[in-house]
Order: sequence, then structure tokens, then C-alpha cells
Amino acid sequence: MQDQPDTIVVLDFGGQYAQLIARRLRDQGVYTELFPWDADEAEVMRLNPKGFVLSGGPASVYAAGAPHLPDYVLASGRPILGICYGLQLLVHHLGGTVAPAPEREYGLAWLEVPRENPLIPPGRHRVWMSHGDRVEDLPPGFEVIGYTQSSPYAAVGHFQRGYFGVQFHPEVQHTPIGSHILRRFAVDICTARDDWRPANWMARLVEEIREQVGKERVLAAVSGGVDSAVATALVYKAVGDQLTAVFVDTGLLRQGEREQVVRALKQALGVPLRVVDAAPIFLNALKGVTDPEEKRRIIGATFIRIFEQEARSLGHPRFLVQGTIYPDVIESRAPERKHAARIKTHHNVGGLPEDMTFELVEPLRYLFKDEVRRLGLALGLPEDLVWKQPFPGPGLAVRCLGEVTPERLAKLRAADAIFREELTRAGYLGPPRGDGPRPVSQAFAVLLPVQSVGVMGDQRTYQEVVALRAVYTDDFMTADWAHLPYDLLARVAARIVNEVPGVNRVVYDITTKPPGTIEWE
Repeated sequence: MQDQPDTIVVLDFGGQYAQLIARRLRDQGVYTELFPWDADEAEVMRLNPKGFVLSGGPASVYAAGAPHLPDYVLASGRPILGICYGLQLLVHHLGGTVAPAPEREYGLAWLEVPRENPLIPPGRHRVWMSHGDRVEDLPPGFEVIGYTQSSPYAAVGHFQRGYFGVQFHPEVQHTPIGSHILRRFAVDICTARDDWRPANWMARLVEEIREQVGKERVLAAVSGGVDSAVATALVYKAVGDQLTAVFVDTGLLRQGEREQVVRALKQALGVPLRVVDAAPIFLNALKGVTDPEEKRRIIGATFIRIFEQEARSLGHPRFLVQGTIYPDVIESRAPERKHAARIKTHHNVGGLPEDMTFELVEPLRYLFKDEVRRLGLALGLPEDLVWKQPFPGPGLAVRCLGEVTPERLAKLRAADAIFREELTRAGYLGPPRGDGPRPVSQAFAVLLPVQSVGVMGDQRTYQEVVALRAVYTDDFMTADWAHLPYDLLARVAARIVNEVPGVNRVVYDITTKPPGTIEWE
């Protein structure tokens, strides 16, 4: 194993953005690992961390059974940065007071920083708040760094001990100065080196894969998306011909995707690819199902059963590769994150049958999408594959709201193809280019189980509705809707209504994340 880099440890207290803290720190070139707050001390301290970050969380520090601060964190003598719940936990543990705030703060606020300090430059800064409790009294030795209208102790520090806390979230994009704050903590206060790069991450993952699988056979679950392609390429780099890749056509793919995937993967990866036509199996299993969680469970279980069949024909490989990335994990609220609330189940992490015979290899499990793309380029994958639009594991099933039928899938495929075609023509899809508009991070159509009245050719129609969704995001944990030109949206809507039988109305989704998710189901 290569030398351990300077490391910052993030302890996760169940916050929605815990892994985002680690991602922002890695953006600064500082190696960071995330652990549950109650992780084994030896496992954490083997990294010899330069400092600790305590994440946010949904609990109140004074509530019975709330997550507590592990003793070894303070005993280590390393710098600490508490964020939201992490700030309150640090204050509470050291003898300060935390109580319900007279006014909760959710959303944008203005932070006033009156003087020089080690963490935040003086001035007035826009920050993102999300809390119901606040600090009322500071422990001995702490000083106020900054305040907002509703939080007199919005940023505090014990300069001698290297303990700092902020009530706002520096890790989200809505706090413009956030990355600067995290860098000051990691590099200036913790003195961590900022020399971590994706190539280093790739080498480490390759070593971990080899250590996990040894000389065993490995089966890769290839969907054709960025995540599964990068995961497959990474495992192939690690174990070579011990790997066999299998692509399952579920019947839930986008228009022309099967042909595109087969061509791209054979050319880009050089891995023998087995294609399984399983559309009839999936569509039969989904017949009559409308609940989104049930769809995901059925698709996840069916996926695994098919791979078990393929495994038998391949001599029962012990390991299964999946392109699970961290947003899948954090939104599924994996069991180890006991103090967080589940938002939805992802088929890669929440829908696996208990009697599954594979051991999972998930090399991307703690990476964000932008990190996965950088890793893909470092692996030598072609740019058009690396910058391919994200596509959920359950496919069009979670974009076809209501029952999934061949007829409804045909409508959705056609509408989605029109939307993506027009976005491509206008320069809104693909890798960033200096002379064009900023490409959207994700764009797709959704077929709604809603019928509306319309008029076509002087005839009354009563047909289904298509919703269009396009967002901008760097990490897929937060997202803003894309302000596409009106004439572009008008052209897309006109084409869908005229070219897709059974659709007479088109709407555009302008919901941010949060409060909405990117996918509708």
C-alpha cells in the first residue's frame, strides 16, 4: 500500500451533506475520509488524521440518545471544525449551552465577521443555514468569530486549541466562501498537505480492489452509464481477465442506448461484453406496479437474479462490481447511517435480496459524480462516455410515473429523445466548451400519470402530460433548475406534442434540490 497521505477525517452525525464536506476538502487537494460518528477508534486513528470535521445532523444535542462526541477526538489534541450539529455538539461537550432558537434559520443568511481570525476573512458573507437549535453560551476560551441576525454565535473558535465551529454549511454551493473556509481549516490550521489528486485516488482504489478480490473471478454489472463504465474500467485495470462484463437490456433504456452502449464499451474498454436481452422479464415483473419504492425493489432484485443466472454460466464468480456512488448511498440511508432519515431506495444499495450470493465490489461508493468523471478521464475512457448524462439504475421505470407499460415507455423514449436532441443542437449537452452555453448537468423527460384536455385538429383530446427536467449541479447533492431559453423550450414542447402520439401537454420543472430530488421517483 502506498504511503498514507495527510488526512482530514469527517465524522458523520447523520447530516444530508456529510460526504459533501469530504468532497469539498478533496477539491482543495486534501485527502479526506468519512466515518460514522461511532466508528471504531482504531479504524479512524490508523489514518493519523491531521484534524477532524464534525458534520451536521438531524438530532438535538440535548436529546436522549443523540449522537455524542467520541472521547478520542478531544484526546487526540488535533484541530476540530464543527458544522451545524457539529458546532453544537462541540459547545455542548465543552460546557457551553445549546437550546432551541427563537427563530429557526433555513436558507440564505448574512454572516458578519467583524475582525481578523484564523478561519473566516472579515466582512459580510452570504451563507446557507439549516438549523432549529443554536448556541446560547460559549464554553471557556471560545471567542465569537461571526454572527447572523438570528445566531449570535454563528461562528466561534478556541484559537489556542484549534477548535472552531460554524452554524452554517460551508460545504454547499450556496455558501460562496465555504471552500475557502474549509481550505483554511485543513491547510492552514491543520497543516495538511494539499497534494492529493485523482491519479493518487485511482492507484489507491486499484490496490484496494486487488486486496479485496485476490485471484477470484469478478462479474461487472454494466449499465452503460458513467458510473458502471468507470467502475468496470477500474476493476479491469486492477484484475484484468479475472473480470467479465455483462450488460443487461432491461427494456427500460433510452432510445438507441443499447446500440450506443455496446459500441462504446467494446471500443473504450476492450472488455468482452455479454449482452442479455431481459426486457420481457423486467416488464412482466413491473406489470401493475405504481409505487416507486416497489419498482426499485423489483428492479434491484430482478437485476441480481439475472446476474446470478449469468454467474452460473460463467462458473460462479464470487464478486459483483456495481457503479454505486455516494449520492446513491446517502439518499438510500444505508443501515450504517442509523441517525439519518431515508429519502429513497437506490437499487444498487437498498434493493438487494438478503440471499444474494455475490460479494459486492463498489470502488466508487464514496465518490461524487464529478470525481468519477475525473477518474474516468485518468483511466483513459473516451470523453463522450465520461461526459454522458447520468441515468438512474432503474432506468425509465422511475421516469414513467404510474404503471410501466411498453406503450407508455415508447411515449417517454420519444419525448426524451426529442428533448436531448434539441439540447444537443443548442449546445446544452456534452462536455463544457468555452464558446458555448454552460452544459446542463442532467436533462430528461418524465411521463406523468395525468391526463389533460387538449385540442388537436379541431378535435378534443384527453392525453398524457410530459414534464421536462434540466438542472445544474457539481455534486448532485444540491441542484438548481436550468434557466433554458424560452424559444428552446417552446421548440421542444411543439415537437413532443406533434411527434409523440398520446401526449398533448408539456410542462417544465423549476424545482431546486433541495427541497425536491433530481429524479421524480
